[in-house]
Amino acid sequence: MNKQQIKICCIGAGYVGGPTMAVIADKCKNLIIKVVDINQKRIDDWNNEDLSCLPVFEPGLAEIVGRTRNKNLFFTSKIEESIMESDIVFMSVNTPIKQKGIGAGKASDLRWVESSARQIASASVGHTIVVEKSTLPVKTAYTIKNILNSYSNNESGKTPKKTFSVLSNPEFLAEGTAINDLLFPDRVLIGGDNTKAINLLRDIYLNWVPAEKIISTNLWSSELSKLTANAFLAQRISSINSISAVCEVTGADIHEVSKAVGTDTRIGAKFLHPGPGFGGSCFKKDILNLVYLCNYYGLDQVANFWEEVVKINDWQKDRIYKIIVEKLFGNLANKKLSILGFAFKANTNDTRESPAISICADLINEGAKLVIHDPKVDEESIIGDIKNYLRNKNLPFYDCGLEFEKDIYNSVEESDAIIILTEWEDYSNLNWQKISRSMRKPGWVFDTRNIIQIEKVKSSGLNIWCLGVGI
Repeated sequence: MNKQQIKICCIGAGYVGGPTMAVIADKCKNLIIKVVDINQKRIDDWNNEDLSCLPVFEPGLAEIVGRTRNKNLFFTSKIEESIMESDIVFMSVNTPIKQKGIGAGKASDLRWVESSARQIASASVGHTIVVEKSTLPVKTAYTIKNILNSYSNNESGKTPKKTFSVLSNPEFLAEGTAINDLLFPDRVLIGGDNTKAINLLRDIYLNWVPAEKIISTNLWSSELSKLTANAFLAQRISSINSISAVCEVTGADIHEVSKAVGTDTRIGAKFLHPGPGFGGSCFKKDILNLVYLCNYYGLDQVANFWEEVVKINDWQKDRIYKIIVEKLFGNLANKKLSILGFAFKANTNDTRESPAISICADLINEGAKLVIHDPKVDEESIIGDIKNYLRNKNLPFYDCGLEFEKDIYNSVEESDAIIILTEWEDYSNLNWQKISRSMRKPGWVFDTRNIIQIEKVKSSGLNIWCLGVGI
């Protein structure tokens, strides 16, 4: 392949595919990149002239898309045509947890991976490098290879008319900082057994990534490394969240504890910030995949160890919900609660597995009326998330229990409590005197992210509960 003529197709225009391809296009002007998706609305949103309407919000993303779109970066629903033209095809499709059948609740649902592999096998021409970008269970490449190889021969079964190389190139992005993570990665991992294909992908990354940060492994090590990295990160969150509960009952301060622990160079300070639980598309899913893998190979003790990380995460969300009910006299019927933040973390509009979903749904089930504010998440997403959660619990959904407000101060008027669930910067510098005057007394503030100044809230006459702080 002539480096100057390389064409890339990325199947999947979501949180990984869109930003990743945008950065590659920005750094490699010689490449022609097409991002494809069966969701026409998503493609239309990526092509929206108003860059503030992109389907994915990430700081810095709109500027990069503005520089590259319709130059060497294109968003289209013409999937087969784009595959046919491409030398490299990235698979960046959704891999949710199976809801039924063997492995339900833990194993990944690979229907879209299989579907994409069949599309690639059918539409590709000549030699095609297929790159796993989605987070996949170990050995998924076997499935992809088997499908691709079944199309390798012509009808006579003699001379190959199309060939494939399969690589694993997992993403290690943190939503909210995805662009910075792509521009300055800790590492780029490429797994495979075809040296030529590995080097071609490596050469693309070398346009902006230092050579020492590009690591080559076999396919299975690459796939397992992604699962392991997310499992370790999630474990740190569950660990510090478990200690936050101890702090509250002993009078310790989780900030002081995490700082003291984090200064140990063997441990480090990252991911020692307590919160209402981890969310996002990967952590829970990847841990459950790891649990399923361990159980499959008879490593039940290992499986039990990792499953506890998920259980602690669920426990933390449930604990917070119960604390809110307790502080509000055990009764939420017809009480107005102001929810500040619904995204699973700041600087993203992603709500997948957000702690806010279960907490809000449980509060609604208690009879509370919620007014929700989030600067980036739309009403449709919030309603859908809460409705799905309640449906899975066989609980009713009441539209009257939900309101939405774009103005923070309007959202807290006549409320009985404010619950901060996302660490948006706007929530850290609120006028608490003004807020206190507009709330019903006795008013409560529940800060699950530790972003507000406790004394300012107290001086306004409001009661306050902060996660991990024995007040």
